[in-house]
Amino acid sequence: MKDRIRNFSIIAHVDHGKSTLADRFIELTGALSPRELKEQVLDTMDLERERGITIKAQTARLTYRSRSGEVYILNLIDTPGHVDFSYEVSRSLAACEGAVLVIDASQGVEAQTLANAYLAIQNDLLIIPVINKIDLPQADIEMTLKQLEHIVGLKREEALLVSAKKGTGVEEVLEAVVQRIPPPRGSAASPLKALLFDSWFDPYRGVVVLVRVVDGTIKTGDRIVLMAAGAEYQVEEIGYLTPKPVRVEELSTGEVGYLIAGIKNLAHARIGETITHRLRPAEQPLPGFKEAKPMVFCGLYPAGESSIEDLRDALEKLRLNDASFHFEPENSPALGFGFRAGFLGLLHREIIQERLEREFNLSLITTAPSVSYRVVTTGGKVQEVHNPSQLPEPQYIDRIEEPIIEALILTPDRYLGNLLQLLDDRRGVQKKMEYISTSRVLLDYLVPLNEVVFDFYNQLKSLSQGYASMDYELAGYREAPLVKLDILVNYEEVDALSVIVHKDKAYRVGRSLVERLRQAIPRQQFEVVLQAAIGKRVIARETVKPFRKDVLAKLYGGDYTRKMKVLEKQKEGKKRMKRVGRVDIPQEAFLAILEVK
Repeated sequence: MKDRIRNFSIIAHVDHGKSTLADRFIELTGALSPRELKEQVLDTMDLERERGITIKAQTARLTYRSRSGEVYILNLIDTPGHVDFSYEVSRSLAACEGAVLVIDASQGVEAQTLANAYLAIQNDLLIIPVINKIDLPQADIEMTLKQLEHIVGLKREEALLVSAKKGTGVEEVLEAVVQRIPPPRGSAASPLKALLFDSWFDPYRGVVVLVRVVDGTIKTGDRIVLMAAGAEYQVEEIGYLTPKPVRVEELSTGEVGYLIAGIKNLAHARIGETITHRLRPAEQPLPGFKEAKPMVFCGLYPAGESSIEDLRDALEKLRLNDASFHFEPENSPALGFGFRAGFLGLLHREIIQERLEREFNLSLITTAPSVSYRVVTTGGKVQEVHNPSQLPEPQYIDRIEEPIIEALILTPDRYLGNLLQLLDDRRGVQKKMEYISTSRVLLDYLVPLNEVVFDFYNQLKSLSQGYASMDYELAGYREAPLVKLDILVNYEEVDALSVIVHKDKAYRVGRSLVERLRQAIPRQQFEVVLQAAIGKRVIARETVKPFRKDVLAKLYGGDYTRKMKVLEKQKEGKKRMKRVGRVDIPQEAFLAILEVK
């Protein structure tokens, strides 16, 4: 049985046809009936369909009869392509023996193609290269094959030519999966070891976990132990996804399936956990996964009818489904109780916020994204700062170090000048620049993460008309002259609007910020003063003009002192209102920070 199992992932850059190829696999193997089939069948979230991207890794068990007549079980694990979801990719690859690397014939090798291929190589997976979209008029198959050899380092003879949309060559890919990818290792006679690589919360059944059985066998009714948590449960239901759930009595070595054991404590079902039997436990747990390191931080606060408890429950349930974001409680004088959350990138932050609002019906205020800085105090103590409000007073700071990323950018050479200017403006330092073909350039740059989190990706796409692609990874920390820029509304500091910026850019950012805030904050019955300050020094100021009633409208003629008396009365009223009046800061004001260049 084990020799007829193949576990594989599909990896690719965004929009290279990964989900369409998965659809063809499901269609060809008859896993779903024609009535149940739809486009992007593995993209189950509305968000995935709206944006045309895969966010969550999905699993499907396919039964395939090969040309030799033998029947194989193929466990397909679909993966996301965007750089922000590389943690999902690494989790999927840990449960596989092989990967299908999809490359768009019209676009060639892109940055995430390269990054995902390296991830697969690090996991010792066999890679099957697939050149997709060969039916497009602009497809350049020869150029793509050359890039496959020179950039990725795979032989062109191993590549399969496919049109996933039309179904051309899809069967050859399934044959290659069967012939080239090795069967899973492990022994059914050994003590049970099952890798928990995904989970989600069912309000009626508790936590549902996806497992890859590495050794042994697991059956309904077994008493199991989650090794890291030390928690014990009884298996209520076992099955596999086709992608519909199908119940079975047992899962054996090499198989991938779901498990329900009445797990109500969300902390027990951690991604990377090893499941074993209580009576015959494994000696050592599986290596698990490298902990995801958040790159971008922002505050999440309940608004409107939502409460802090609702937000806490929603975050805990969502973290089951996406273990790559972190959160911890924080209190803001301006916004009250909330959570400081860490994400892998800006798109990841955006997706989590949308999922919280849609799936849990929450109303949220999110603060501007920031990165994690390392501060060395005058006493020699090193502390990590995720929030500008945590920054010590300037007299206690010896130096501030900012995180640096190594960015790999692939671009057609006609956009090179624009991108070099963009990287220079964002304080980038060039490591390498090389032509990988006659018209495509690979740029390797060290860039401060702080310069990337706001609008860098949009600028990159805009300046290259969408042709440039980027992948990045953290490359360490570097000292920089950074300052905390405070925003004051009516002379009161709003900590949620504070940002940490480079000293040379502080005036420009402060000026731009207060101008945008002036447009975002609605007019009041009194004057609202907006200021940007570094310490006690105000560097920019704007004023939101008050509404003014024409109190002189009913005064006709008479001595001018009548008018002066009425105007003075109005002036006093405005002063009193300003003292006791409170400015409600709308969400648009926090979003205004994102638009500051």
